Amino acid sequence: MKQQSQRLGTQPIPKLLANLSIPAMIGMFVMALYNVIDTLFIARGVGILGVSGVSIGFPVMMIMMAISAAVGIGGASVISRRLGENKSEEANQVFGNILFTIIIISAAGVIGAFAFLEPMLKLFGATENILPYAKDYLFPIMLGSVFFSFAFTTNSIIRSEGNSRFAMITMIIPAVLNIILDPIFIFGLDMGVQGASVATVISQASVSIVVLYYFLKGKSSLQLYAVYLRPKFKVLKEVISIGMPAFIRQVSGSGMMIAINLMLIKFGGEFEVGVFGIVQKLSMFTIMPMIGVLQGMQPIIGYNYGAKQYDRLKETILLGMKVVTIISAGIFVLMMAFPEGLMHIFTGDETTIETGAHAMRIMFALAILIGAQVVSGGLYQALGMAKPALILSMARQVLFLIPLVLILPYFFGVTGVWLAFPISDLLSFILSIVFLYKDRALFFKSKNDLPNNYETAPTS
Repeated sequence: MKQQSQRLGTQPIPKLLANLSIPAMIGMFVMALYNVIDTLFIARGVGILGVSGVSIGFPVMMIMMAISAAVGIGGASVISRRLGENKSEEANQVFGNILFTIIIISAAGVIGAFAFLEPMLKLFGATENILPYAKDYLFPIMLGSVFFSFAFTTNSIIRSEGNSRFAMITMIIPAVLNIILDPIFIFGLDMGVQGASVATVISQASVSIVVLYYFLKGKSSLQLYAVYLRPKFKVLKEVISIGMPAFIRQVSGSGMMIAINLMLIKFGGEFEVGVFGIVQKLSMFTIMPMIGVLQGMQPIIGYNYGAKQYDRLKETILLGMKVVTIISAGIFVLMMAFPEGLMHIFTGDETTIETGAHAMRIMFALAILIGAQVVSGGLYQALGMAKPALILSMARQVLFLIPLVLILPYFFGVTGVWLAFPISDLLSFILSIVFLYKDRALFFKSKNDLPNNYETAPTS
């Protein structure tokens, strides 16, 4: 199936980016839709405390996803460059080592479910009223961590070889299944929050079977043999070094949610945690289209960088930046004009709608700046440049947002939590522009122009 990867170096960039990004955007949109509908069923079927429980438990799930992201996205970057260099055997070795790592991640998830779940949730801000809902949601998910890790990681790998359509399918399958199963388990079987969790695990298990069939039946450019599962330190080091920015981004997202939940409990209460849970799920719609564009860009960038086709690299970057800027502008208009209508989807309670709309208008006041932040970090990551990718991935949440969330509420109360978002967007946008301007020669010239002060992952 080499033609899947070879088109990354031959097909016209606008058509190629559309072919890779649109399926990714559709898949991400469906995933965001599933998350919103999941929260909708919980809000309507259980109430605001159920949403609060999911909001408290979600950071734990994000930590699991962070490890999978580090392995999957890091591995995808390495694999796309190996394929661009016609080193199929090394690409297969990377793939095997990724699957070995998934086994370790899954074992840790199961152990964590039995040993650390309740104290972890209390540490993350669960009150006595919220704790039962958080446990009901998280326990089944941690037991089924093997399915989450496998599906999440292999999606990046499938995309790295240019098969964006199947990658999209693997995102749509669990989302659609979840949407179907949620009302059955939550309402029909009266399982409440736990029903939503069980539906999610079944959906991820189903798509894992589909993905395993894809690799075992030779439909991929990669080959899955037992010999490739043997861990090699050099391979894992390269994968993790490149995937570390994705890990930091996910973990910092988890840390951000923990900090927000703790400050909302301190300066507001369980109600505000639930409101943020709704707004946070809605916010996934704002970021998902841009991540879809980035996911379309990354295999093109990685392949053409490996193949030394620098004109195609430049064209991809410029076109991708234009697209995400347009998307960011659309998101800004949507969030400023219709926040009440969006909140009304989840609840008819006027206080919840008013509080959520107020939060959204503040949080997304500078949403137009988000696109450049998303692309800049992913750009360095696709090139295998671990250090700048790590800095930019950490910037918004770790360097700016979390400190602001912990400081501003002491001056502005709960509103201070919402204000932390636009201020962080502005600061991280400025930092992204500084990096991109400083390294403009890197993106438009040859590999020999790499700045000496950056660490690039080895390509062989």
